[in-house]
Amino acid sequence: MGPHWRLSDFDYPLPPELIAQHPAAERTASRLLHVDGKSGTLSDLRFADIGALLREADVLVVNDTRVIKARLRGRKDSGGEVELLVERVLDAHRALVQARASKTLLPGRSLTFGDDVAQVTARRGEFFEVRFEREVLQVLGERGEVPLPPYITHAPAGDDEARYQTVYAQVPGAVAAPTAGLHFDAALLAALHAKAVALARVTLHVGAGTFQPVRVEDLARHVMHSEWYSIPQATVDAISQARSRGGRVVAVGTTALRALESAAASGELAAGSAETRLFIVPGYTFRVVDALVTNFHLPRSTLLMLVSAFAGVDTIRRAYAHAVAERYRFFSYGDAMLLEYRGARTPNGFFIW
Repeated sequence: MGPHWRLSDFDYPLPPELIAQHPAAERTASRLLHVDGKSGTLSDLRFADIGALLREADVLVVNDTRVIKARLRGRKDSGGEVELLVERVLDAHRALVQARASKTLLPGRSLTFGDDVAQVTARRGEFFEVRFEREVLQVLGERGEVPLPPYITHAPAGDDEARYQTVYAQVPGAVAAPTAGLHFDAALLAALHAKAVALARVTLHVGAGTFQPVRVEDLARHVMHSEWYSIPQATVDAISQARSRGGRVVAVGTTALRALESAAASGELAAGSAETRLFIVPGYTFRVVDALVTNFHLPRSTLLMLVSAFAGVDTIRRAYAHAVAERYRFFSYGDAMLLEYRGARTPNGFFIW
């Protein structure tokens, strides 16, 4: 990472009315901006057109994490109100949470959520460790709310439970959706399968840290939040097979990309599970991913830095200015991009420029 990059290098003006508050009527009805990282060409399409951009022998890698109802509202044993946002589930009964209350929670404090009781057991920096009497996922499933992002202003409704979740979500643990995947429905996935585009899965549990602002101007001083990921051997094999057929690795979302690139940090993609703090800024060389499906990201965010590294800073600046001018819809419930990597892969797997 080059220390010359500044937070202000990744800012852009966004009219607030372009922040999508609700999803498109149909998952595949969003718009799609195709960005060629090599030529810089921009093409305005519909998301349903993505099949024409994917090739036979490509492998589409999705993040199969499932969003949990991570927001809980209850009371402290003193009577005051408390709101918890689960950052991650630690085991059957324990969770790491962010807390909002009139006073800082202290270890030993009891919390009630209806008939459910939990106890604050430890402070971990800006987070708290909480132990529930019942299993955490049971409590969240019955009493929790869908943790919509802070820029979505309406209270969670029934349709949010379905639409703020990918159709292939499987492994519970995320507190934010891998939103690039929200554009795929079963019919589109079936059409891609019929075209011989392979589907492979990784799991990365998106934490609330994804919404935390970068607080330092010098990006060399930024400490990336940690997230847990897992790469199955079947996915490593699917990528190897795609490569042998001349296909590309197409990551659906920055979370799938971070999982793959983290698992290839030693040079070769390896199956397994680990924590990642991978912080990608321009200058990073991507080892695995050739194309990326992604939504439009917040100004001054680590995700905007990632896509700038992938497609090129100037290309992303032009693409975002184009999207604003053409009134694309931004952020989690917004429209999508298909970015092609600015480098080119040789037969031996190395990128050239």
